[in-house]
Amino acid sequence: MLTGSWLLTLLAIVAALVISSVLIAVADADVRASAGYFFARPADLLSAAWSSIAGTYVALFRGSVFDYTVLTGGGVAELGRAISPLTKTMVEATPLILAALGIGVGFRSGLFNIGAQGQVLMGAATASLVGFTFVPPGTGPFSSLLHLVLALGAAVLVGGLWAGIAGILKARTGANEVIVTIMLNWIATYLVAYLLTTAVYRVQANRPIAPHVAETAELPSLLGGWSPLHWGFPLALLAALGVWWLMERSTIGFQFRAVGANMHAARTAGISVNRVFVLVMVTAGMLAGAGGAMQILGVEGTFRASSAGTIGFDAITVALLGRNRSGGIVAAAMLFGALRAGAALMQTVADTPVDIILVIQAVIVLFIAAPPLVRTLFRLPDPQRTRVAARAKEATR
Repeated sequence: MLTGSWLLTLLAIVAALVISSVLIAVADADVRASAGYFFARPADLLSAAWSSIAGTYVALFRGSVFDYTVLTGGGVAELGRAISPLTKTMVEATPLILAALGIGVGFRSGLFNIGAQGQVLMGAATASLVGFTFVPPGTGPFSSLLHLVLALGAAVLVGGLWAGIAGILKARTGANEVIVTIMLNWIATYLVAYLLTTAVYRVQANRPIAPHVAETAELPSLLGGWSPLHWGFPLALLAALGVWWLMERSTIGFQFRAVGANMHAARTAGISVNRVFVLVMVTAGMLAGAGGAMQILGVEGTFRASSAGTIGFDAITVALLGRNRSGGIVAAAMLFGALRAGAALMQTVADTPVDIILVIQAVIVLFIAAPPLVRTLFRLPDPQRTRVAARAKEATR
């Protein structure tokens, strides 16, 4: 049975899809045309609106989960093409899972890490540098594994160190982590833009783009050439399991949660709050750096200023949607991955503006940030008022 918070999350997604459906219908030319003679033939407007909305969401499903249109005569090859959209969703979700796990650790520990974008960018830049520079001798499987581990490890290390700056400033000076991490985002953005114009990264005189990483540093394909899915996805799932164990079963995780629940009580209990600040930020940065590495070593191969996209910012939404829990974050990342993976086919087949995906994400954030609004829309009882009424009833007995 769904608990209150998860029910609100599910209803927020439903409300976002309903509102987006209205926008999809309004953006459709046939719907607008039929609206001109609505009072003469109202069924035409309803039919056009339904066709537009259903076509959009069917195209989104085909582009992100299962493309049933390729199934004609059966066979393994056709089945592989049919489930290929699902593997694309997993690929899109991989960096989001890792970055959102880091943000979730921070949120549960009382730290608002808004710097995941910069941490992802620094991790991606480091993975690229190690990927095309430190190529080990030989071509055997050991050389490939060594190079891949080296590139991933360097990205994780640099991401942790970059986020650790905010943790140290918070611990030593009391600096607001929101402001510090936002500024670190800008520093990372312009630092990478500068490095791409130097001989360290630049491979072409007129294009700020890094060389392609060596084949030994690329994440191997998980299902073969017919699918873009790489080993980064199971690694992200392992990271989610590790974060769950860290936060729910380990001593340091208990300290993280204690500081997040009440910093002053945690300090009174003997927990080193300043140490927790640093460790939380380093952990978050390591996970975000790993997300950036997955994008370079598993998807793009070539680093550029736009390689990180909006992974770090979208990860904030994913963490909030997943209630900062590992399982919820994985599910939310899969949802956002599906929206990303299906956007292209949605625009091509249904002729729906791809920007509707951004609208869906934004409306989800709006409803997640305003639980009373969701309760009002769906006529759900306020749990606080319910508890107060129950206590008053008990008191009158």
